[in-house]
Amino acid sequence: MPKRSSTKRKYSAGAKKTVASAVRRAKKGTLKSVKGRHPKVKNRKQAIAIGLSEARKKGAKVPRKRSSS
Repeated sequence: MPKRSSTKRKYSAGAKKTVASAVRRAKKGTLKSVKGRHPKVKNRKQAIAIGLSEARKKGAKVPRKRSSS
């Protein structure tokens, strides 16, 4: 019987759905960087970052943010 790897998933299924939703909204043109104050998001990486942030707020399993150094 083969051994299973002991690595766990980094992101939960709920986090994946939230990020996918944010990317879809960015493509559609309805995703904004800050609620209604700033322009529409055009960068794919920024859309993913916003989706991960929303997932964290919902309590989904998402790794901690890396500190910029």
